Amino acid sequence: MFLRINILSLLVLIAAASGSFGQAGWTGLSKPGNVDLVAVYFTSDRNGWVAGDAGYLAVTNDGGRNWSKVPLNLTEDINEIYFRNESDGYLVAGRKVFITRDGGRSWNETRIYGANEFRGMTPEFLSIRFADKKRGIAVGSLLRKVKNEDVVVDSLVMRTDDGGETWQRIQMPTKTELFHLDYNGSSHAWIVGDNGVVLASTDSGKTWVKQGSGTTNALFNVDFRDDDEGYAVGEGGTILRTENGGRSWTRVITNFTETLMRVDFADDKNGWIVGHKGSILRSSDKGRSWIKQESTTPNHLYGLFMSKRNGWAVGAKGVIVGYQR
Repeated sequence: MFLRINILSLLVLIAAASGSFGQAGWTGLSKPGNVDLVAVYFTSDRNGWVAGDAGYLAVTNDGGRNWSKVPLNLTEDINEIYFRNESDGYLVAGRKVFITRDGGRSWNETRIYGANEFRGMTPEFLSIRFADKKRGIAVGSLLRKVKNEDVVVDSLVMRTDDGGETWQRIQMPTKTELFHLDYNGSSHAWIVGDNGVVLASTDSGKTWVKQGSGTTNALFNVDFRDDDEGYAVGEGGTILRTENGGRSWTRVITNFTETLMRVDFADDKNGWIVGHKGSILRSSDKGRSWIKQESTTPNHLYGLFMSKRNGWAVGAKGVIVGYQR
């Protein structure tokens, strides 16, 4: 009898361990719709947002198990959604920028440029970040119609010192399309863009200098842990890291060739990357090496958000996958 009880206890322990392991990693979550999703942001482990093509915006209050569509009366693609805290949020959609001050219960469009400011060119905003309550930056490009096609003719950086009430254009040392920016603290910021462009500022975005990335591949995302350690990802499996604020960038050598869209570190050591064909990579050594993880989807993944315990990635055809540590 004693032996039988011990064997049963052992089987229970093994089953529990197997169940816990099975729950770790990435699993598919309910799809809010069939539209391509490009952005995700969570203000807590329960409250989050996803956004994408044709003005699609949805919110969850249970960690992503269920989603509710938010009517915006917007047809432009939403390129990014970002919350400075649980109340103050921002989203960029082509020429438009929206702000919420009540945690997303209401969204109001804010005009960040004059009607005739760009003289026949069309602005397209792709990323927005705020250093604090007052200082923020939006980046993208200026487009012009050439034979019925939109062509990038200049980079675009707009800056505010009053919480988004008024904005001023900042002249940049490049005309390249800019895809994403990241702040660290109130003064240090970085922008990445097409042709391997990396720009850095140490005065909260008033002035910018080009940094040598060592690549001409487009860089789609940048993430800094502090003033020194940062990461950037892009075309052709490009992964860059720096330990000195970007004064020098090193390419991480891997055998991954898919285009990588987002990189996010949950803490100083553990980071994740998502990209095309459902690619999910993980590092546990400050980005020095990366291993591929099962993503449960073959669809392109465009957006990523990691917290201390959980993560969410979104992509084509409304796919959402979640991670629990």
